Amino acid sequence: MRRSRYAAFLGSTLLAATAALTGATTAQADQQAAATGYVALGDSYSSGVGAGSYLSDGSDCKRSTKAFPYLWKNAHSGVPFTFGACSGARTGDVLANQLGGLSTSTGLVTLTVGGNDAGFADVMTTCVTSSDSGCVSRIDTARAYVDSTLPGKLDGVYDAIRAKAPNARVVVIGYPRFYKLGTSCLGLSETKRTAINNASDHLNTALSRRAAAHGFVFGDVRTTFTGHELCSGSPWLHSLNLLDIGSSYHPTAAGQSGGYLPVLNSND
Repeated sequence: MRRSRYAAFLGSTLLAATAALTGATTAQADQQAAATGYVALGDSYSSGVGAGSYLSDGSDCKRSTKAFPYLWKNAHSGVPFTFGACSGARTGDVLANQLGGLSTSTGLVTLTVGGNDAGFADVMTTCVTSSDSGCVSRIDTARAYVDSTLPGKLDGVYDAIRAKAPNARVVVIGYPRFYKLGTSCLGLSETKRTAINNASDHLNTALSRRAAAHGFVFGDVRTTFTGHELCSGSPWLHSLNLLDIGSSYHPTAAGQSGGYLPVLNSND
């Protein structure tokens, strides 16, 4: 008799626990299913500098209707969209100015950030204006920053995104290799081009590792940009443009639609 009562008690307890867990899981799944909004964060590679057709939003962010976040938004009508990415943004700018659109209803977040923290603009300026050794030395300084300081800054941004958007799928998108190597090309030497490509790989590795540590997806655009680097027959990146310095070394409209958008579509 005691055994049957104990068995009945144990059975009812297990059923109650199972029901509670199932209810919690169902509620969590429902909450995640209801999270549909898309928030695009980050720097000029997300805002669309170099793609043209900039929005008149009263800012200096150069948000383009040809940038990959806006193209994704156009293909998903009805999905709430917040375009927070801004030209020149560093990790601190994302934290201070771009997280307001995140909430429990956010289902997708994309982010490109880290290049400006590592001094991308200064690296390119140095490589254009100085010797091979000067270029490589500046790149070595940037690589050291990526190893020592950038991971902590990325962690701060990633933690803040997850806290504000607990139900979102977060896609951290990297940067392309800039040059096709082994071909004749006006401008920078093969030594400089190789060093710049290696620096981009180094940054992408850091981004990928920190993204994985936070359970985020890393979107690698190096594959889609292969064959469309500078010095290739059909580049999807602007070379140095003295009439529009800001667009230099940024994706063209074709780079946004053919290089970045497919990576987002495969990971959204």
